[in-house]
Amino acid sequence: METSRIRLRPWTEADAPALFKYASDPEVGPRAGWPPHKSVEDSLEVIRTLFSNATTWAIELKSSGEPIGAIGYFPYGESNIEIGPMDAEPGYWVARPYWNQGIGTEALRIVIDYCFREKGFHTLWCDCFLDNPASGRVMEKCGFRDTGRINHCSRLQHGADKPVRVFRLDNPRV
Repeated sequence: METSRIRLRPWTEADAPALFKYASDPEVGPRAGWPPHKSVEDSLEVIRTLFSNATTWAIELKSSGEPIGAIGYFPYGESNIEIGPMDAEPGYWVARPYWNQGIGTEALRIVIDYCFREKGFHTLWCDCFLDNPASGRVMEKCGFRDTGRINHCSRLQHGADKPVRVFRLDNPRV
């Protein structure tokens, strides 16, 4: 899955140094609900335990081959918010040097297409912390609409104490 600038691909253990380079930034993780990584070993553990699955990909910058973020989706039962059995919740983050370049939007569009065409999900749900409106703008550029619902995400480190705004996108094919 790719565009002219990025490729979505599985994470490998060899990506741990690059993941640490960006995930150790104190401005990145907390915006997505997780603590900054403290070591390459932390990043390797995240790759092994959280990123090694069929629903999470590295966002690779094609020009360098370096992973500069992550994207994936949570199916029913694993989502941070209440969703239906034919729904999913995409989530993503992009390294700070690549903010405001449209990379998050490109990656989310790829995942939306995959979730609707390949997986047949009926509705996609996204959320972002109220203090991270840039993430909400990415969702809106991809067609998500603000539901007006505010939620707390107990599965995220900061999710139980920081509210999120919930967005929705229905599959036009269903």
